[in-house]
Amino acid sequence: MTTDLAVVGAGPAGLAAAATAAGLGLDVTLLDAAERPGGQIYRHPAGGPVPRAVRPLVRRLTGVRHLPGHHVWSVVPDGDTWLLHAVVGPDEAPAAVRARAVLLATGAYERQLPFPGWTLPGVVGAGGAQAMLKSGGVLPGTGISPARAKPRARGRIVVAGSGPLLLAVATTLAAAGARVPALVEAADYTAYARHTATLVRNPAKLAQGALHGGALLRHSTRLLTRHAVTAAHGTTRVEAVTVTRLDADWRPVPGTQRRIPCDALAVGHGLVPQLELATGLGCATRRTPDGTPALDVDTEQRTSVPGVWAAGETCGIGGAELARAQGEIAALSIAGHHPPGALARRRARLSAFADAMAAAHRPGPGWTDWLDGATQVCRCEEVTADRVREAVTDLGARDARTVKLLTRAGMGWCQGRMCGPAVARLAGEEQAPDRRPLSCPVPLSQLAQPPGAE
Repeated sequence: MTTDLAVVGAGPAGLAAAATAAGLGLDVTLLDAAERPGGQIYRHPAGGPVPRAVRPLVRRLTGVRHLPGHHVWSVVPDGDTWLLHAVVGPDEAPAAVRARAVLLATGAYERQLPFPGWTLPGVVGAGGAQAMLKSGGVLPGTGISPARAKPRARGRIVVAGSGPLLLAVATTLAAAGARVPALVEAADYTAYARHTATLVRNPAKLAQGALHGGALLRHSTRLLTRHAVTAAHGTTRVEAVTVTRLDADWRPVPGTQRRIPCDALAVGHGLVPQLELATGLGCATRRTPDGTPALDVDTEQRTSVPGVWAAGETCGIGGAELARAQGEIAALSIAGHHPPGALARRRARLSAFADAMAAAHRPGPGWTDWLDGATQVCRCEEVTADRVREAVTDLGARDARTVKLLTRAGMGWCQGRMCGPAVARLAGEEQAPDRRPLSCPVPLSQLAQPPGAE
């Protein structure tokens, strides 16, 4: 059996695309690695209610074949159709779906910039901290539900890094009862002033930022802009962090260090589009204003590969509202319809804001001055900053690939997702688009005889 459209990813973009395409009469199959729809932004616990913001999209999935727990690891052309291979559930059972068209809405993952002490227990990703609370009902640093913990036991959580996600994370943690002594933002919000016209066209975004700011004031959270956590301290787990002021290039300013006691650190420097399936197909990429690679799509969300569309964070980080607009436009295109003018204008307005946001929070080149020689850059393979620098200065490496061959940085379980941006910067280049034949670990038995290959 061949479905008209296979949508990979059930976040806002994938849900909007699947619902719109089904409403236009297409036979749609929606595959997602998670067990519940909504993606990372609308993550919710098993058995819990679907978040209000995504309920209308979920209700519109009537008639859509939803395959949760399906992690698509490869998409290959097969005549005039596409064959999608997936591993299913904890037992990694094989599955395959054949489709006439494919829409990739695979989302993004967090960008991490290393610093001394970032491998200590209690240091988690900013998005990871939010996910722990949304899906598991626990606060980082405590391992217990905030509803069951006494106020003093809920922990002090410093939120740090760069990007608008930090505001949401800090306010979510504080609303759950955590004490958030500081939100440490490496960028300077005054950078948004260069995009005044774009801000005026997006008043809802300004209102959202104001709401977060008001929540931080109510919870006595101190906002430190143009500062970064440059070290984490502790023995068996994080006990405090050093916060340092940064110059315009993100270099630490000498003599500005201060220590903040904490029980956990939630840190992240924005998001990176997840591109493995697309680049495996040869889809063209572009460089976004914050230096990350994203898929290059046309006005109807088509990639450079005929028969493959993309929407959401794979096309650049822009938030749920932009992802939904892109998903709707892609579905209309696949069904042979042109998007209405109002929808196209909404996408253009939100895309302009996404570009302004990316430019404001682009990491400065001086962040590598945070690193001491013993800092592990690649956690999986325990490769230190000294070893990476030695590969560049003494062994002649001029790109991240050569550093990888000389040091094994990026060869571990995460395949460079955690250390890729850092290794690339230390090698003197921008992070390249992820290119790998498999998007997740796959049993050898499936590679020997994948379903549908016959």
